[in-house]
This record gives sequence, C-alpha cells and structure tokens, in this order.
Amino acid sequence: MTYAKGHGTGNDFVILPDLDGTLPLTPRLVAALCDRRRGIGADGVLRVVRTDAHPDAARYAGAAEWFMDYWNADGTFAEMCGNGVRVYSRYLVEAGFADGGELTVATRAGVVRVVVTPAEISAGLSKPRVYGQSVARVAGYRYLGEAVDVGNPHLVCRVSDTQELAGLDLTTSPEFSDADFPTGVNVEFSAPGVPLPGVDAHVRMRVYERGSGETLSCGSGACAVAAVALADVGLSTGRVAVDVPGGRLTITLDEETCWLAGPAVIVATGAVAPEALDVRLPRSNARKDVEAAKAGAA
Repeated sequence: MTYAKGHGTGNDFVILPDLDGTLPLTPRLVAALCDRRRGIGADGVLRVVRTDAHPDAARYAGAAEWFMDYWNADGTFAEMCGNGVRVYSRYLVEAGFADGGELTVATRAGVVRVVVTPAEISAGLSKPRVYGQSVARVAGYRYLGEAVDVGNPHLVCRVSDTQELAGLDLTTSPEFSDADFPTGVNVEFSAPGVPLPGVDAHVRMRVYERGSGETLSCGSGACAVAAVALADVGLSTGRVAVDVPGGRLTITLDEETCWLAGPAVIVATGAVAPEALDVRLPRSNARKDVEAAKAGAA
C-alpha cells in the first residue's frame, strides 16, 4: 500500500489513497498501521476515497467528490476529526486531487467546507452545541464538565490553571458516564491563558480522545473548548486562541459555523507491506505487550 504521513499541530495521521474503495481495510490493520513501534505510528487513519465509491458517503456524491473515511488508532470509526479533515485537504491539494482555495469534503458528520492556503487550512465545522453537564474522573478526582456536540461527542472540563492542567494523568482514559455518552467521548481539560490581542478568549487544552488516547491536538475538541470559553464570558460568537501541546489553533464561531484554523502539513510518503505488520495486538494493548516482553526477558 502507498501512504502519506501528515499532522495538524501534532495530531498525526496515516493517509491511504484508495480512490475506488477497494482496499481491504480492517480494524486490525488500522491498529497495526497506527502502532508507534511496529507500524508507521499515528493517532488515526484517513482513507482517501471518492464519495460514490464508499457506502457511508454515497448520499454526499452531489455535494463533495471526496470522502474522509476516518478511523481511530484502535480501529474504530469516528464521525468527525477537525485536524483530520484539514490534513486530508492538504493531501488532496499536494497529491493533485484538488485545487487550492475552497473545496468540500464529505465526512460521517456531513459535508465540510475547507479553505486551503500555503500557511494554514481552515475547516468550517458545525457550530458546537453545549447541551448539558456531566462528570469525568481522573486519578480519583472529580471534574464537572460541559457536554458539547461538534458532530462527535465532547466533555469539556475546566481546571484552575496551567499547573493543574500539566499535572493531569492522562495515560489512561478518564472515567465518564456511559449513560451520558454511550458511544464514548473525547474528554478535554482547559485552563485560562493570558489575554491576547485579537481574540475574545485564550485557553490552554489537553485532550484524551476516544480510540486514540491522549493526543497532541484535537481540532473538534478545540472547537468544543472554544464554545465553552466564549459562553464563560457571555458570548455565543467570537474568536478564541486554543493552545494545545502541539501548537496553536484559532477558532472563530459565527452564527452558523465553527471555523477551525491552523497549520497542516504532509511530512512523508512511502509504501508499506501489510503482511509485514504485526497485527496480533491492537495499539491499546501496547503497555501489556511491553510488560510481557520484559517478563519474558527476565
């Protein structure tokens, strides 16, 4: 298989061109590709396929030529990935499948408008809907959060400052309510940042993504955090700077759309032999694998 590797503020993806939808992609193969020791390594896989060649995208054939078939690192599907759609669009342009400027990309959460420039890529996601509260627990501590829908589920939990944010143990998934989030949830933690010119709010964020673990960035998560940050200062529209471990994203909320803007780059292309990948263990079992290897060596 040919592939490309790209990232948006450190949120990285294996990109698989499969224009006619013939690649036998499976959850085990996705997990193997994303494995950072035995595979290429990534937070997820972006399959590049025409909308009329994928059953999940056929209804969008008249609105967008390309469908972003997004898989989490553990081989599960996700409805939306904000950084993913930006990296996907960068690949379309660099591979010659689309011109620069404005384009549309179909996702499982709907059709996304994208603006591609050399410096950054902006994606127009659905406006976040803050619809309730729930609780996350980390290392025995309880964090009250806002439930937010950005085409996929999020729980935004505020912490007091950047020191508390940095001290969170996100090596394992925060506990959350299965009743509130039956399909899982991306859990974001946000702390106030210093005031910046040109924005209505500035926050710092860490995130644990369902199916991938803690990542350096989450685009839709940044949109959810921005919506909560604006609500905290009494606004429903505005501009927010969100600093993630991988860089800075700028979110602009208008009456209908959430524009997610930031860098997105393709860093490598190549080929991978699927039969050479170790598909015995999903990425989520990597720690057990290391422990077993150590026990065997002892």
